[in-house]
Amino acid sequence: MTNKHQVLVIGGGSFGTVLADIVATNGHDSCLWMRDKQQADRIRQSRANERYLPGYTLHPTLQISTDLSSAIAAADTILFSVPSKVFRSVLDQVKGFIRPEQYLITTTKGIEPEHFLLMSQVLEVYFPNNSIGVISGPNLAKEIAAKHLAGTVIASDNADLRQRLQDLLQCAFFRVYASNDRYGVELGGALKNIYAIAAGLSAAMDMGENTRSMLMTRSLAEMSRLAVQMGANPLTFLGLSGVGDLIVTCNSPLSRNYRIGYALGQGKSLADAIEELGEVAEGVNTLALVKQQADKLELSMPLVDALYALVYQQADASTMVTSLMGRDQNSDVEFVLQRS
Repeated sequence: MTNKHQVLVIGGGSFGTVLADIVATNGHDSCLWMRDKQQADRIRQSRANERYLPGYTLHPTLQISTDLSSAIAAADTILFSVPSKVFRSVLDQVKGFIRPEQYLITTTKGIEPEHFLLMSQVLEVYFPNNSIGVISGPNLAKEIAAKHLAGTVIASDNADLRQRLQDLLQCAFFRVYASNDRYGVELGGALKNIYAIAAGLSAAMDMGENTRSMLMTRSLAEMSRLAVQMGANPLTFLGLSGVGDLIVTCNSPLSRNYRIGYALGQGKSLADAIEELGEVAEGVNTLALVKQQADKLELSMPLVDALYALVYQQADASTMVTSLMGRDQNSDVEFVLQRS
């Protein structure tokens, strides 16, 4: 290893913990910052994040910190791995400590409701002089911790940032691919949560594998249609951050969004589904935002329309299938044929 870097991961959840540990294992200085001092002390002593990754032993050189200013001062690369709902509040805490030469990367999958901003765009608002990147893909943290083979995408306009993240994170079981389509990569991670609801719904209604495959491919068409309107490359959605993330989310019964859809498919109300889950799944909020944006842009998104009617307007679950079969009968692969 020729260049040793100093990496800070902000956020002590499962994915942030795994990334920080891989960096340390690869021989770089790695620090995991978390807000909760008691939790940080427990992890230092036990060398395990039992709350999010039980049974997974952390690398002995991985530092655990609650001192934000010192942790930022020591870093040349900072990864933000916190929920979208607290993203701005975390940036408010760090904005006085960030230097222009530091690389800033987000792993957070979500859309900010006020202005339909992706998390990297929020980073740009706060830090317009920093190079910014996005990490996204089919990345179930517990599987990565178990060293099952996995891949992710690092997207940035800055080629040096992309190369640095590949050097920091690539290892025998975790492959890091590069992209310069930051919006496309990030949108894939945010939008797929909507369609996981549709997948859970179809499973509960016992629609069959033909239906599931149709739902997933039409979901991909809708995702890329919106992404192009926002300046993304539709080909990005053929990769890990698009179809890859869509597959893992739509086929995982453990996904919160899938479980919400499954409950709705059983005839439960949204309130009952949320109560059963214990929290609001990200896709429920994203659905409302995307519906509003699609209407504003006059985009054809029949699955979004049908899911919105089901989730927010108490429509019957069968309307999703009716909407899909009754509309959107133009081309198979989006952008290959011109719409008539």
